[in-house]
Amino acid sequence: MPHFPRHPLEPSPDETRQMGEAVLDLVADFIRDLPTMPAFDLDGAQRLAANLRERAPEHGTPLPVLLQTVAEAATRGATTAGPGYLAYIPGGGLYAAALADFLASALNKYVSVWNLAPVCAQLEWTAIRWLCDLFGYPEQARGILTSGGSLANFSAIVTARATRLGEDFLDGVLYVTGQTHASSAKAAMLAGIPQRNVRIVPTQDTLAMDPLALTRLVEEDRGAGLRPFLVVASAGTTNTGAVDPLDDLATIARAQRLWLHVDAAYGGPFQLTDRGRDLLSGIEQADSITLDPHKAMFLPYGTGALIVRDGALLREAHHLSADYLQDLGAEDEIPNFSEYSPELTRDFRGLRLWLPIKLHGLAAFREALDEKLDLARYAYDSLREAGFEVPWEPRLTTVAFRWIPERGDTEAFNAALLKQVNDRGRVFLSSTLIDGTYMLRISVVSFRTHRDRVDEALHAIRTARDTLTR
Repeated sequence: MPHFPRHPLEPSPDETRQMGEAVLDLVADFIRDLPTMPAFDLDGAQRLAANLRERAPEHGTPLPVLLQTVAEAATRGATTAGPGYLAYIPGGGLYAAALADFLASALNKYVSVWNLAPVCAQLEWTAIRWLCDLFGYPEQARGILTSGGSLANFSAIVTARATRLGEDFLDGVLYVTGQTHASSAKAAMLAGIPQRNVRIVPTQDTLAMDPLALTRLVEEDRGAGLRPFLVVASAGTTNTGAVDPLDDLATIARAQRLWLHVDAAYGGPFQLTDRGRDLLSGIEQADSITLDPHKAMFLPYGTGALIVRDGALLREAHHLSADYLQDLGAEDEIPNFSEYSPELTRDFRGLRLWLPIKLHGLAAFREALDEKLDLARYAYDSLREAGFEVPWEPRLTTVAFRWIPERGDTEAFNAALLKQVNDRGRVFLSSTLIDGTYMLRISVVSFRTHRDRVDEALHAIRTARDTLTR
């Protein structure tokens, strides 16, 4: 009688339940402790990391031991899911989205070709359609969920290049500003656009693109025999949350036959609010829009999106047929996402967008975003009242500021101030250079950040200032 071994990769129902409960306990404890965790902590991180440099094991380790390693790892570095993370533009990590990711991984449905999982593919398409509806895009619009704004910008630039330039594109020119996210210039490079053909358009005092300067550069390039084809507008820059004049840029793009792409990775979800719609007026005219739901929709990292007004153009720029796919369904009412994207195989991303929106409703997101807008204005007013230089009113939820000391080096002073604030462990801020000037930043985006933690940040900033000026 042959011996059939137990299959360790197939735990029993009782074992799966026990494993799931152990993971759930870890997550519940982590979320419970987030408010008291250091906002940034590297203590012991190098030692823990060194312990993980090992060869792949031949035999397994009990799950509780492994979960202890994960729990320790999660507390080192920046607590990006916590209320004190005010650096960069944080992602929130909604619990509902975490449940969606667990479900997506366990169910393991392939949604890139619709008829392999029609209902799951429709669920993802419904979530993407909600994004299109947010910006008033027509029925022929299409979109994809990506790993983030970088890949979304890449697909947008590839689509613009294919549509406006065809296969001979080395004389194509695109336009950004010094405040545009670096992923656009990187995407242009990867899309084959010569770096010498990426134009930096001057900005106005608000750090938004200067429309007159754009028109001048386009006309100069055309006069030089080049082919301007794309302008990348920002709807929320990383440095200050600046928003380019989208209505004006849309007018110029039509007149100059340019593709208008709006990088709204940060600012796009604020379209849900009244203030956001006013601020983003004109975005609905864009040919394509990048969004990062893992920013201001609070989803886990790895959730970006691209929507394109004329979906056929997105498909034409990305689709090639393959004989081995001949048995799979042609696009009908549900798109084949593989035909619109560089990715063929990927995770079921749509569930982490669909489930939180269905569970909480858009009103919950709108209220949270309005709160963040209010908190940024509060931080701006408080810093100004305390004597800090705060050159730009917050258009969204990022405030750039610095202290100008009576004597000594201003950059060194503010770098020391930043270190003192971050060393306290309650909040984590960041710095940047804006037109060569060293500035500090508060970025209020996490759904877990409320008035109490912003007050702590402001108190820490004032205290550090007072200590350094004694």
